[in-house]
Amino acid sequence: MSSKERLGGAATGGAAPAPHPKEPASPRGVGRGDAPADASSRSWWRPELGLALIVLGLGIFVLVGTADVKSATVLGPGPRFFPVLVGGALVAIGVFYIIDVLRGGHGDPEEGEDVDSDASTDWRSLGLVSLIFLAFAGLLNLLGWVIASGLLFFGLATVLGARHRLRTAAISVILAFGSYLAFVKGLGVTLPAGLLDGLM
Repeated sequence: MSSKERLGGAATGGAAPAPHPKEPASPRGVGRGDAPADASSRSWWRPELGLALIVLGLGIFVLVGTADVKSATVLGPGPRFFPVLVGGALVAIGVFYIIDVLRGGHGDPEEGEDVDSDASTDWRSLGLVSLIFLAFAGLLNLLGWVIASGLLFFGLATVLGARHRLRTAAISVILAFGSYLAFVKGLGVTLPAGLLDGLM
C-alpha cells in the first residue's frame, strides 16, 4: 500500500463508504401493498341496481294494472293468468337481482366480448327510457292502448339507436295493433281504446 493510500485511510478514520441515499417515504396512509383508501369505500350504488329496480317496477306495474282487468269469458285460465304470471316473474327476478347486486354480484364480460366493463353508464338514455315508460303509464287511458303502445315502441327504438324513423314507425304501428288484437281477441282482455273508442 502506498503512502498516499495510507494517508487517505487515516484521514477518513477507516470509516465505511457513505450509504446510498434513502428511498423516499411512501405517502401517509398508503403502504407498498395497500390499495388507496377510495377503493375500499366504494358507493353502494351501481348501474346493475338501477336495472334491477326497473325490472321490479315493471313487475309491480303489470300486477297493479292486471288487478282491474275484466274477463270476457269464464272458460280457461282467464285473461289475468298470463299477465299475473309475467308480473310475478318480473317481481321475483327484480328482488333476487337487487339482493345479488347488494351482496356484491356483478356480470363479468365473456372472453372475446367487445365490451368495455369500465365504461360509464349512459344516464341520458336510461333517463329517457324511464320517462317514456312513465309517459306510457300516464297516457294509456287517455290515448288508448294502440296509440300509447305505438308511441312507446317508437320512443324506445329511437332512444336505443334506431335510425330509420319511417321503418321504425311502421313496425311500431304493427306491434301496437298486433298486441291489441292478441290481448282483446285472443285472450279476452279489455284494453283501453282511448281516442279510437268506437273504431276498434
